[in-house]
Amino acid sequence: MSDEKSFTHLAPTTLAQWLESARELTLVDIRDPLSYSQGHIPGSHHLDNASVAELFEQAPRERPMVVVCYHGHSSQQAATWLAAQGFSDVYSLDGGFTDWAARHPERVEN
Repeated sequence: MSDEKSFTHLAPTTLAQWLESARELTLVDIRDPLSYSQGHIPGSHHLDNASVAELFEQAPRERPMVVVCYHGHSSQQAATWLAAQGFSDVYSLDGGFTDWAARHPERVEN
């Protein structure tokens, strides 16, 4: 049995409920800077190689962390990596930003 840290898949409907209830969480978006600037989930932080050190300094390790990418694939690898760095409650948003924007166009900030 492996004790490797991992992530949990998160449905867009669950994230919407968490945001509605103002649940404390860290929301990170790993898409390229241009895509992020053109639209992202309000409250999310752009995460790339340049900003990862700041994330490690500021984000509480025990707070739920949701990782967002384009379609929900790359975020799984990033979430696995973040869990291995000591974040205890890491999620990958199923369907990614593309699905989120289609479901919740009113919840996209640019």
